[in-house]
Amino acid sequence: MATTLEAPGARLRASWARLARLPGGRWLFSRLLGFRVPYTGSIRPRVLEFGEGRVRVRLRDRRRVRNHLGSVHAIALANLGELASGLALIEGLDADTRAILVGIDVRYHKKARGSLIAEARCEPAPVSGDVDRAVAASIYDAEGDVVATVEALWRLSARRTPAGAA
Repeated sequence: MATTLEAPGARLRASWARLARLPGGRWLFSRLLGFRVPYTGSIRPRVLEFGEGRVRVRLRDRRRVRNHLGSVHAIALANLGELASGLALIEGLDADTRAILVGIDVRYHKKARGSLIAEARCEPAPVSGDVDRAVAASIYDAEGDVVATVEALWRLSARRTPAGAA
């Protein structure tokens, strides 16, 4: 795997390494990530762990992410699961590979209330040509119960270089 700073995962890892150990650094990393990916930022996730193919992301239960039933909205859960799966995947990609979400399957197991943690793991694998890769994320409540599972299908392919680029 390439470890140059041109790889998206390498850039994220470098930012995480700089910020995560500082007071407020995980908050800042998460806010910068939310700024870079605005829709994901709309749920204000907090990255708790990022590295070696393992990701943990927290979602605070608050009015902005609730539905009319008083629980966390289904799409906020899908957003959280997609984020966790994508971070776990991108962390191991080299500079020449891009990932685009092409499918998502979300299963809801119980009402999601309180602080939630999404966990995803993904082992790096070599990519030659276009390939689809499923990455699962589980979302847990404070009691440790699984409230939702997300399987995101990512299409991995060679990064296209702009015309005229060397």
